Amino acid sequence: MDPFAALFRHFSPRAQAFFAGNLCVTENFDAAGERGYLHILRSGILRMTAEGLDDVLLTESAVILFPRPLTHGFFPDPATGVDLVCATIDLGSRECNPVAMSLPDLLVVPLAEIETLGPTLELLMNEAFSEREGRQVALDRLFEYLLVQIIRHAVAANLVEAGILAAFADARLARAVVAMHEAPQRIWTLDDLAQIAGMSRTSFACRFRELTGTTPMEHLARWRMTLAQTLLMQGKPVKSVATKVGYDSAAALTRAFGKLIGASPRNWLAEQRQANPV
Repeated sequence: MDPFAALFRHFSPRAQAFFAGNLCVTENFDAAGERGYLHILRSGILRMTAEGLDDVLLTESAVILFPRPLTHGFFPDPATGVDLVCATIDLGSRECNPVAMSLPDLLVVPLAEIETLGPTLELLMNEAFSEREGRQVALDRLFEYLLVQIIRHAVAANLVEAGILAAFADARLARAVVAMHEAPQRIWTLDDLAQIAGMSRTSFACRFRELTGTTPMEHLARWRMTLAQTLLMQGKPVKSVATKVGYDSAAALTRAFGKLIGASPRNWLAEQRQANPV
């Protein structure tokens, strides 16, 4: 069982590297658009501020992940600076995306705590500080792989305290979540999911809410909406989308969509296309 398979099948992380070198001046990163940031502090001492969060002083190499847009600033020692490699990231920041919703606003992990990053970081640093052909494409793909590794680590190390990723740390709940993610079109009941988890109905419902902050049926509804958004953006008609995500008609999908997203599928799609013209 791979709990990440269905997630990343629909929401492949995207990254775009934009800086590699020594930073010796104050730098601010805006919360523009729908992208977050992934920074790798290679060496140096860095003071970091972030809107709404306490300041952080970093004295060792670390991964700095802002999974969602959040204004933040870097304040290195001007005499020595800090060695950084930076990328913008996109986890698929739609309203119901379970990955983006589960991660904390800021995740800082010392590189020494994630031994499995070694080979990826070595490749990434070699590309970052070289001028080889195809450097940008190689860096972008390496950052995307790095992001998957960081999310894996966050789940395994219990750094995710809420949201659907927290359920992945519980093998029983993970089985039920994977079943929902793999077959959203099925008419699921709480009894079905509890049976897959190997738990009583009451124990399953309580444990699910305790870890994720929501009910299994609420998560299923949000997952269906997230898939519906993806299919709509791909140009699929509303009726076809409804069938694929578990609704018996376009009208039923439209009602559920309006309740969770706040607009009809067609109006939401028009807004997305207006905000992000090709």
